[in-house]
Amino acid sequence: MINKIGQFLKNLGVKLFRLIWFLPNLLLEKVLGKQKLAAFYQQFNSAQEQYEEKKNQLLDSLGVDKDAQYYLVVRKLWKAFAWTVFAGVFFIFTIENNFLWLTGEMPSVGELQNPKLSQSSEIYSADGVLLGKFFQENRTPIKNYKELSPYLVKALIATEDARFYEHSGIDYRAMFGVAVGILKGGERGGGSTITQQLAKNLFKTRKKEGIAKKGLLGVIPGVKTLIIKTKEWLTAIKLERYYTKDEIILWYLNTVDFGSNSYGIKVAAKRYFNTSPDSLNIQEAAVLVGMQKATTTYNPIKYKNKPLDENKSWKRRNVVLSQMVKYGFLKQTQYDSLATLPIVLKEHEESPYDGTGNYFKVAVAKYLTEWAAKNEIELDLYRDGLKIITTIDSRLQTYAEDAVSEGMRNIQKTFDGHWSGKNPWVDEKGNEIPGFIDTVAKRTEYYKSLVKRFPTNQDSVWHYMKKVKRKMWVYSRNTGGEEQMEITPYDSIQYYKKFLQAGMMTMDPFTGHIKAWVGGLDFKYFKYDHVRQGKRQPGSTFKPFVYTAAIDGPKDLSPCYEMKDEPFEIEVEEKGEMKLWRPNNADGHFSYQTMPIKRALAKSINSITARLTDEVGADTVMYYAKQMGIESPLRPVASIGLGSFDVSLYEMVGAYSAFVNEGIHAEPLLVSEIQDQNGNVIQHFDAQIKRVIKKESAQLLLNMLQGTIYEGGTGSSLLWGDGAKLLPEKNRYAPAFAGKTGTTSNHSDGWFMGMTANLVTGVWVGGDDRSIHFRTGAYGEGSKTAMPLYRRFMLKVKGDPDLQQYHPVPFEKLDQKKFTKQFNCTGNWWGESRSSNDSTAVSSDSLGGGTSGGVEVKPDSTN
Repeated sequence: MINKIGQFLKNLGVKLFRLIWFLPNLLLEKVLGKQKLAAFYQQFNSAQEQYEEKKNQLLDSLGVDKDAQYYLVVRKLWKAFAWTVFAGVFFIFTIENNFLWLTGEMPSVGELQNPKLSQSSEIYSADGVLLGKFFQENRTPIKNYKELSPYLVKALIATEDARFYEHSGIDYRAMFGVAVGILKGGERGGGSTITQQLAKNLFKTRKKEGIAKKGLLGVIPGVKTLIIKTKEWLTAIKLERYYTKDEIILWYLNTVDFGSNSYGIKVAAKRYFNTSPDSLNIQEAAVLVGMQKATTTYNPIKYKNKPLDENKSWKRRNVVLSQMVKYGFLKQTQYDSLATLPIVLKEHEESPYDGTGNYFKVAVAKYLTEWAAKNEIELDLYRDGLKIITTIDSRLQTYAEDAVSEGMRNIQKTFDGHWSGKNPWVDEKGNEIPGFIDTVAKRTEYYKSLVKRFPTNQDSVWHYMKKVKRKMWVYSRNTGGEEQMEITPYDSIQYYKKFLQAGMMTMDPFTGHIKAWVGGLDFKYFKYDHVRQGKRQPGSTFKPFVYTAAIDGPKDLSPCYEMKDEPFEIEVEEKGEMKLWRPNNADGHFSYQTMPIKRALAKSINSITARLTDEVGADTVMYYAKQMGIESPLRPVASIGLGSFDVSLYEMVGAYSAFVNEGIHAEPLLVSEIQDQNGNVIQHFDAQIKRVIKKESAQLLLNMLQGTIYEGGTGSSLLWGDGAKLLPEKNRYAPAFAGKTGTTSNHSDGWFMGMTANLVTGVWVGGDDRSIHFRTGAYGEGSKTAMPLYRRFMLKVKGDPDLQQYHPVPFEKLDQKKFTKQFNCTGNWWGESRSSNDSTAVSSDSLGGGTSGGVEVKPDSTN
């Protein structure tokens, strides 16, 4: 038996030596040449013969009898021992140094001393409220051993490593079991200590892929297992050298997977028992420790409605408790009383989209990813455990979300009644668009999967789309929450297409800090973000850029510059053909009165805005819009001043900030600071600020936009009804609001841009498709859709005594003596009482003109 073992070890050593020597030998042949290499081996053999001769002389001098009965046996044993020691030392050397890339990488000293643990990044509001997390593995490590329940530690040691405090990383008593398991070809032969499991979890020793990480020998079955085990043993010994036993326990509990997307003990305690790790009782600790044998098999959620005799989690918990009894951590009487108790779960499932500001969180992730790429910084929001401090105020965010949710329920109810018995997707003439839902259905993933399933049978595809009902949770148009319905996929598309959507954004015009961001009705059901992702025609809310160009630009006009409300037409070129463009006022009438442009903006007179655009130049209007923050494509055409090009709510709010901030534009800012997992500041962000118009011009424009609210324009409805509560307590007639409403053709888009002395807010309301809208201005104007949401929001803000800094206060009254331009206009136009709407209306002719040629009309373009 001994001879066989010795021969086996010798042969193994020789084969390993030959394998390892093959590559260097080949390299030496290339470098020295065959002749020099042969001469080298001849000298080597001669030296070996001399060694054998001297060895025999030494044995003879010691009187060793080579013919003795056990001489050959002893000699073979010593050779086997020598080869074993050599092979073991060389193997460990190869593992540690990845010699000739045979065994793959090992953790470096830096990685051992500062392990990088994948953990979730947390997003905080400016006022310190946790808004949510980014994660692939939902893990928030605890950093102090004292935060662990003593029951948890005892249960872990009793179950996983009873001699934990006695060994130095490897339990030598269990080594024989490990060796037997390896020889049998198993993945694991038993005996893994907590430290070894930590090494496995922390450095993913069994999940590494690729030759560089696994090594040339790491792909050979059997050898692969030996290499992995050896790496874990060596790493465990090093971990014991660098960390205390308490730290190893802490690291281990932070790394392990507890199932249900819960990584680490902190998240697991919250997920299953809605508590913290230091508050876990004996039974709860035993459940979590027991799950480490198999997280799916012993997951308590899986058996929460099962009887105890079928509950594997309950049985496994009792095994852990019995282990605690076995090793003296629990008395038998305690076990007897605890073992009969059921598992009481208090589930608290965490999602990346828990809490408020979900549209905003997506925007933050996109912003930081782009920032990191631009600055060549390695940043992984889902693994780096960052702390992201945003500019959002959690209170304003909550009020904005509530205002949109509550207000849109009312608007939706009106919309449903308005279209009762009819479908709202209509063309320019008000006729239902044929095949509208069919077209939408064909873009869905479910339809595409059915086409793959029935490639030659369209009838089957539409049967499953239109006839087969399924229970599904949908967004409720009545409560704003969710409800379960049994409907077909086709009907669900119709159901959702009848919703109106909304977007709201609020920012501090001085710092650029975004304070609230609501991208839609509910992120769970509507992922499309109507703040930045969505772009729509702004209608009359774009007009202030025309008046800015007139007052701040080369024309250098004053707010009292007079123009006549009369028909205006201009010849434009579209697709090589010259046409006349004749914009109408929203009510289809012209007053033929001469009025200051200040009054024309307050009353949103289209004819004057179009004529003014022509006088100052469409290219000048485009220049100012771009200067003030509009980044979407624009062209200098005649209709630009009436808001005929698509822009985002994000851009509009940023652009309007210059009116409040005395001509200085602050780029909207989402994030103020990023910290690493240790609290060190990685980057501090400040808004890009630049002057875009003169201070006097901005003050005059802000004064003109107050006229929309206080001089009888459609914006005056802001202060009707409960809106009167927004008036300042003192000097109730002093203007505290400025703004502009906007409505595009067919009432497809309703806008309101509202300003106070400390906040700029934009609101948009409309259908996801432009063909879905109200049929009349009585319901569909921005003053009827978007403005009520703004009013709700501001009422909530003013009603919060802790938000005094955001309460509306009177704007600073302008002193004519300090201005070079007249703004206190006089004339009989003040008494003009003609009603004026805010929709941007033009004739049925297409939009176009300007120095760059025409622009093709969209089906629901501004008219």
